[in-house]
Amino acid sequence: MVEIAPRISVDKKVCFGKPVISGTRIPVDLIIGKLAGGMTYEEVMEEYDIIREDILAVLNYAANILSNEEIKAIE
Repeated sequence: MVEIAPRISVDKKVCFGKPVISGTRIPVDLIIGKLAGGMTYEEVMEEYDIIREDILAVLNYAANILSNEEIKAIE
């Protein structure tokens, strides 16, 4: 397992190499989806047995990925 960001890791043997919360099999995109779907931090923490710092790490990782994304407009 390789840590690619604080509290975020990848391992080709875990969740097909998708980024997960370190020490878990919980994918980053799952947590983002739950929050986007309206779950509160507290609900997500209870449902997946994670802590607030894990959620903040997921959001920080996603923000960093999106800040480096380049989109080219096609006209």
